[in-house]
Amino acid sequence: MKENPTRSLPGIPVLLVLLAVLLGSAYLFAGVGLLGGGGIAVFAGAILLGALALGGLMGLYMLEPNQSAVLSLFGKYTGTVHDNGLRWNNPFFTKRKISLRVRNFESGRLKVNELDGSPIEIAAVIVWKVVDSAEAVFNVDNYESFVHIQSEAALRAMATSYPYDQHEEGQVSLRSHPNEISEHLKEQLDERLSKAGVDVLEARISHLAYAPEIAQAMLQRQQANAVVAARARIVAGACGMVEMALAELEKNGVVELDEERKAAMVSNLLVVLCGDRGTQPVVNAGSLY
Repeated sequence: MKENPTRSLPGIPVLLVLLAVLLGSAYLFAGVGLLGGGGIAVFAGAILLGALALGGLMGLYMLEPNQSAVLSLFGKYTGTVHDNGLRWNNPFFTKRKISLRVRNFESGRLKVNELDGSPIEIAAVIVWKVVDSAEAVFNVDNYESFVHIQSEAALRAMATSYPYDQHEEGQVSLRSHPNEISEHLKEQLDERLSKAGVDVLEARISHLAYAPEIAQAMLQRQQANAVVAARARIVAGACGMVEMALAELEKNGVVELDEERKAAMVSNLLVVLCGDRGTQPVVNAGSLY
């Protein structure tokens, strides 16, 4: 059911008219009827006018900025009012006020299995607002509860579609691509919540971690990967330095080395450059050979 905007009357002029009718009814009832000796018709007219004025007062209601009123008559939807201030509509209309303000909430920490099967904890912050009051009221039973439950369902579905860490170049993961993950989560939320008249403005992951039972093991794996990457870079740099040193010695003619001595020199330089601790040099006071 789509929203159908409808008009309403300004409440203050209607209130003044109804108060004047009430005063007139009181005057007829007391001044003319009781003191002036009016007949039954005057009494009946005064009572009728008073009842109509009191009934008309029930049609007054107030809307604040970013608020709407969904009107229905005996269960039938008649329209939605967006005008702010004191308004008036048919007193028989049922008026349900809906907030159109921007809202946000943080989902609870969900425990799910990511794409590789590892258990993780994940939570997200969802920013949303109602854009169709009629759909929010009539399409779902409780639109606020609907938003919370569907948001958690979308977060679970999204978390199982991506790995926690990036294993290949260009692979999208939960930890390394927050913008892409947020966009995917927002698309899933829009698809699920559009039927409730809700628009998702932003969806971002607020908590992401391995589950406690595997957190230590995953930390060791991450540390091992970091050590391997660092070692690979150190070795690559050391090989370049050794190659440069041999080329400079040969170019400047400082010393002539055969293949065996070159191999020994390469081994010594790699030990010095790749070692974790400072080396203890041994000075050869004799000949090179």
